[in-house]
Amino acid sequence: MTRVHLGLPAALMLLVSWPAEAQPDETHSVVGFRTRFGGRYDDVRMCVATSAGVKGGPAGDVAAFVELPLKQNLGLDLDLPVFRPVFFGASFDMLQFEPSASLRFRRITAGKVDPIAGPTLGVSLHYGPDYESTNRGAGRGPSFFAVGPIFGGYGGLDFKRPGKPSNVQLGVTAYVTPLFSVDDPADHRGIVIGGSLDASFRFALAPSR
Repeated sequence: MTRVHLGLPAALMLLVSWPAEAQPDETHSVVGFRTRFGGRYDDVRMCVATSAGVKGGPAGDVAAFVELPLKQNLGLDLDLPVFRPVFFGASFDMLQFEPSASLRFRRITAGKVDPIAGPTLGVSLHYGPDYESTNRGAGRGPSFFAVGPIFGGYGGLDFKRPGKPSNVQLGVTAYVTPLFSVDDPADHRGIVIGGSLDASFRFALAPSR
């Protein structure tokens, strides 16, 4: 509790002292964190939120990201998942790690909201049992490594706050991931198809001087 009490004032001080001349728009580099929640069909990996034998289930994560401006209406978003890899590793002796990169095309408007859209590419890394396994106990199956590319797309709305150092972006991500096991006697392979609702909390970086 002490750490939480100390952390909240520190976070508030950070926001208050953030450079006002840096605004999260198409001209500044942006850092932040992203929460996502959705669901997926998955005929390869165990889902910790559903019973053994169920192919897929709900999926959520919290990620850190940085968005780099490439030109006036185009940015590169680099997404690094944090919550799911740590939680699955600590609680279920599993790895599900899916970093990605997205091109973000922005339609600049005169209003308070800019539409954003673009393709996503990433990689899915898995270590754990298959979907027929239970989380623990005698029903837990053998773990295996699997890897596959992520092909997806993003569409969202960027809520601009002129003169403010932070803003929020809401969007939807859809993706498909073929998975292939590595050095696995059972030769697991299959596909993941899913989508999520994303909320991105964005903080602009001031340009170097």
